[in-house]
Amino acid sequence: MNWNTLISAKRFGLEAFHHERRENRSEFQRDYDRLVFSAPFRRLQNKTQVFPLPGSIFVHNRLTHSLEVSCVGRSLGNDVAKELLLRHPELKDSYIAEIGSIVSSACLAHDLGNPPFGHSGERAISTYFSEGKGAVLKEQLTLEQWEDLTHFEGNANAFRLLTHQFEGRRPGGFVMTYSTLASIVKYPFSSSLAGNKSKFGFFVTEEESFRRIAEELGMKKLNDSPLRYARHPLVYLVEAADDICYQMMDIEDAHKLKILTTDEVKALLLAYFDEERQAHMLKTLEIVNDVNEQIAYLRSSVIGLLIEECVRVFVDNEEAILDGCFEGTLIKQMSERPAKAYKHCAEVSLEKIYRSRDVLDIELAGFRIISTLLELMIDAVCSPEKAYSQLLINRVSSQYKINAPILFEKVQAVLDYISGMTDVFALDLYRKINGNSLPAV
Repeated sequence: MNWNTLISAKRFGLEAFHHERRENRSEFQRDYDRLVFSAPFRRLQNKTQVFPLPGSIFVHNRLTHSLEVSCVGRSLGNDVAKELLLRHPELKDSYIAEIGSIVSSACLAHDLGNPPFGHSGERAISTYFSEGKGAVLKEQLTLEQWEDLTHFEGNANAFRLLTHQFEGRRPGGFVMTYSTLASIVKYPFSSSLAGNKSKFGFFVTEEESFRRIAEELGMKKLNDSPLRYARHPLVYLVEAADDICYQMMDIEDAHKLKILTTDEVKALLLAYFDEERQAHMLKTLEIVNDVNEQIAYLRSSVIGLLIEECVRVFVDNEEAILDGCFEGTLIKQMSERPAKAYKHCAEVSLEKIYRSRDVLDIELAGFRIISTLLELMIDAVCSPEKAYSQLLINRVSSQYKINAPILFEKVQAVLDYISGMTDVFALDLYRKINGNSLPAV
């Protein structure tokens, strides 16, 4: 792969509508602005990141997480672009300088396809088909369609959301640049090639869309398979920004919620640095009185270090990344001290944060809500002649093709509808359907 083709300002869905713009914004900055002003992005403010949505203590939701990931992604992209231009001065007239804008836009978009209630929403959708009442549909679908449903993936759903809203030659939807779209696809292959990992980058309905993007950007095909490609290089930066933010911010949120003590968090964050740097940071902490500000200072210092490490790993492995043979993540290739500290943070997070009672309770509730809504809506689209089915169908916005002639398209419309819900909307609909609440008079 090469940088001249990997970074393209061409827009998906607007290929036949190219025209000159009289603006100072680049096409990649336009991507960022389109996302910020979109309804799906706005709805992220009411979707769970890890902890239940705020009571008296504000914790991260999907929106604040995405904004922070975007900031870190921009830093990663800008630093990488600077290093690449030093290495390859012949690229000075290319789009290399825009890497920061592309990565920040992709970071904003990376969680758009996630359903309500965090990862439990994804599991609820998958298990409804693999273990629940949705299993009866298997005989009516192709193997590829069934794999999409039983391994529902938020990343693939984000790609679908950003690419599928077009009718004929008239442009509609997001119409993002090819490079931004390619940068959100962490797993550039279809569900049928996912194996036991249950991770893939696009549904069967978006196969041709991804193939068109991959071929336009010159992404490398792998294993002689027409549907398996090497990652677009900027995916590694988007992934690193996400890894950095969720690890650091979950720990900070856990401290605010008193799941982790101040001493525990200080020890976790100071471990990223050598003794000399630790001594300097401890002196700084002595002049900061507020405990939360102390943790914020340590957290920001760690994020800065991790950005430096990931930039170094990316640039050092540029050739392998472009050849499509780089394995693992940038985080896993860091220097020994930060890599060890990051691994320890991940272990503590798994034990004390992700298995905490509050987190498990929201996952249990979310699982039940999503499963119930799926059961009722799938039954409605499969048996639309029923009176109750019509009541449910009439409640769905016309933007979702709930009355599509093909079964799989109907099911996908239901998944589009439910995955686009906020936590509060899903809970409210669940209560109304079950007769636990009525509209205000």
